[in-house]
This record gives sequence, structure tokens and C-alpha cells, in this order.
Amino acid sequence: MHDAVNLAVIVAYLVAIAVIGLKLSGRQRSATDYFTGERSLPWWAVMFSIVATETSTLTVISVPGVAYGGSFSYVELAVGYLIGRTLVAFVLMPLYFRGGFVSAYEYLGQRFGRHTQGLASLTFLVTRLLAEGVRLFAGAIPIKLLLAEFGLDVNYLVIVLVITAVTVAYTYVGGMKAVVWTDFLQTGLYVAGAVVCIAVLATQVDGAGWAAAWDAGKFAVFQFDGPVLTNPYAFLTAVIGGAVLTMGSHGSDQLIVQRVLSCRSLSDGRKAMIGSALAIMVQFALFSLVGALLWARNGGATVSSLGLGSTDEIFPAFILRELPMGLSGLLVAGILAATMGSLSSALNSLSTSTLADLGRAWLGWHPAEGTMLRVARWMTGAWAVIMVAFASLFTSSKDPVVVLGLAIASYAYGALLGAFLLGLLVRRADGVAAFTAFVTTLLVTLVVALGVSIDGKALAFPWFVVLGVVVTLVVGGLIALVRPRREPAPAEADPEPVTTG
Repeated sequence: MHDAVNLAVIVAYLVAIAVIGLKLSGRQRSATDYFTGERSLPWWAVMFSIVATETSTLTVISVPGVAYGGSFSYVELAVGYLIGRTLVAFVLMPLYFRGGFVSAYEYLGQRFGRHTQGLASLTFLVTRLLAEGVRLFAGAIPIKLLLAEFGLDVNYLVIVLVITAVTVAYTYVGGMKAVVWTDFLQTGLYVAGAVVCIAVLATQVDGAGWAAAWDAGKFAVFQFDGPVLTNPYAFLTAVIGGAVLTMGSHGSDQLIVQRVLSCRSLSDGRKAMIGSALAIMVQFALFSLVGALLWARNGGATVSSLGLGSTDEIFPAFILRELPMGLSGLLVAGILAATMGSLSSALNSLSTSTLADLGRAWLGWHPAEGTMLRVARWMTGAWAVIMVAFASLFTSSKDPVVVLGLAIASYAYGALLGAFLLGLLVRRADGVAAFTAFVTTLLVTLVVALGVSIDGKALAFPWFVVLGVVVTLVVGGLIALVRPRREPAPAEADPEPVTTG
């Protein structure tokens, strides 16, 4: 009976969010409406959409696990996020609003030409598929555990297919409006779930448990010891590396930039961007507190002694086995909300970049408005199918999925952010310099990621973005110095917007 009620709650949530998404989306009249919500969405809704987009299941299930085995180190990382997003708000965002773009990479097309724009878009498409594949798999973990409790052994791929199908139902029709408003609702659900878990755990942990967690360093935010280059939670790595990482993820990744471009003005976009850093800091603190309280409740028991395979299973196991009937189903729905929030954002952004950066700028395809809107919707569905295929690649991963997901994305952020900074800082740089620097950066990052270790450990994922930016600026700057100054062709210097209005 307990599991049947939980399953009923989850099914009811899936149906409700699809219906709500369709109701809130309104009527889409053009591709611009579909991609940017008519640039009419309130900043606070966009702020929560940014949070939902970057949070996903990785945060919900992995951050408590990281705190269980460590400390509040993710809050430290959020300090770097606040610095980086403030820089994005005042340095990069004016470029996008001034140009009237629907894709971040249209700026690269304007500055360096269609070849660099197309390369940046392809890089985004590939890395986003890989990263979202990890996130989709992470969302299937608690669902599989729940079904196992109910006596059902369901394959991960089946679970992923169901999650994707429901998400596509409202994203396909409603576009950005449906994405932002459902993100807003889903953020509230999983944050409320964290608060409920904290309340439940607080009644189960006495004063001695809190003291033991404090003495064990579970509530420590800053880590001033440990190797800087290989520990992603060391102070300098978290603050400096985290700032540059978030500049790459929130300033050069279409997934986030597209949310900001749906705001009514640059001022509103800045509020959404900086506000998202503060919100994510609170969110990291909440989920870290869940992990610390779980550690205190379990008396510091190891993962293996609890009969679990990794720290990623600690929080889902608590939800399914320890919470009252119905409430655990609602908490699993919250985890689903995080998965669906990031997935819907990814599908919409992949569709946008494909049409704006590859279809229009690269191939010169300029269809009628109605055709563009229909193709945008079909492209959303096509990317959903491809996303499921990529998600199946990660069903055997043994690493904490939050680290794996961030690492995959960080490999490309250096080249993307570096290209934007090259355009801003090196006036002599042209398309050849930018394209060559971009390719060089991707190759160098790949070599470092796969073949370089420090004392037997890989470079911490925030430093990959720093490395990429440095390589791009150095290579692009040197090429710009030896090449004669050339003005971009008119067609490349001033691309048209993606729609015909």
C-alpha cells in the first residue's frame, strides 16, 4: 500500500506538470516567441528557471552525498558563482541584448564570421548532449529504487523514455514560456522537498548528533588545505575556478543565455542572472544540510555499511525508506521536477542553436515564419530522441554523477568563453584567429583531461575553464599579431535575427 500511494503521487505529478505546462505556454505565433517567450517574461521567473536549469537531479541527489562524505563545500563553490555571474551580467549580457539575438553564438558570427559561430554551436550541441545524458540517468536512479521497493525491476532506459516523453509533451508545444513557468513550479517543489527532509531529520538528530557532525567538519564551508589543482572544493579552486566556470556556463552556454534573453530588458536580465547565484547558494546550503543531518542520523556510517553502492544513493534511499507514505512519493516527484526542468531547457536550447546558428548562419536557410516555427517544434522532438540515446551511455558510471556532469561541460566552456573574451579584448583578432584558437583549445583541453594527472589525480573540473580561456587568448592573440588587420565581410558582420518578424 505504501509504495502504491507513492507511485500514484508520482504519476499524478507527471500528468499535472504536463497539463500545467501546456496551459501556461499560451499561443506561439513565431519562432522568436517559441525561443524567447516574446522577451516578455518577468525576471524572477527567469531567475528560478536558471536555477532549475542548472540544478537538475545532480544537485538534488549528489550534493547531500557530497556533504555526507565531506562538508558544506558546495556553498563555497557558490561564492565563486556569485562573482562570475556578476561579471557576466555587466560584461557579456549587454552584447546579447544590444544585438537582439536568440542565440549567444550569433555574437561570434557577428564578430568572427559564420565558421566560428558554427563551430561554437556544434561544440555546445555535443557537450550539452553528453552532460544532459548524465543528468537524465541521474534522474532515473531514485525512480529505479522506488520501483525495486515495489518489486519491479525496470530498466533505466525505460524510465528515461517516460521522463523524456512527459517533458517533450509541454516543451514541444509551449516553447520557452512553458519551460520557464514549469521550471518555476518545479523549483518550488524540490526546494520544499529539501525543507521537509530537514524538518524530518531535525526531529531524529539530538544535540549529540549535531555536535558530532560539527566536530567532524560537516558544516565547514571553506577548505583552505588540500591540493589546489586537483581538489574542486579547495578555497582557491572553488572561488577563482568557480567564478570562471560560471562565466563559461552562464555567459557562453546557450542553455542559460537563452533564459536571460527572454527577459523584458537588460536590467531585468541582470537581476535574473545575479539573483540566480544567490538562490543557488541557498539551495546548496539546504541540500548540504540534508547530507550533514543524514550523517549525524546514521552515526557517521559508511556507504558500504548501509548497503549502498555510492553516496549518490544515500538521499534517494532515505526518501524511499524513511519518509511517511505519500510524502516520499512527493519527494521523488521533486527529484523528477529537477530532471525535467533541466531537460526541457536543454531541448529548447538545442533546437534554438540548431536553427539559428547552423540552419540560418551556416547553411543560409531562411524559411517562412510558419515553416520556421514548425521546424523548431520538430527539432525539439528530434533532440529528445537523441538525448535518450546519449543518456544510455552513462548507465554504468560509478563516479558521483554531479562531478561527471560538471566535468563534461567544463571541457568545452573554456573554448566558448575564451572566444567571447577574445572578441572583446583583442580588437585585431579575426575569424581565422578565433577559429584556430578555438580548435587548439579543444585539443589541449582534451589532452589534459585524458592524459595529464597531478600526483595520480586529474585536474579539478573548474580549472579546465581557466585553462581553456588562457589557451584561447594566447593562441588567438598571437595569431592576431602576425596577421594583417581585416574587416569582416558585411554579411558576416551583421547577421539578421532568426525570424522574419
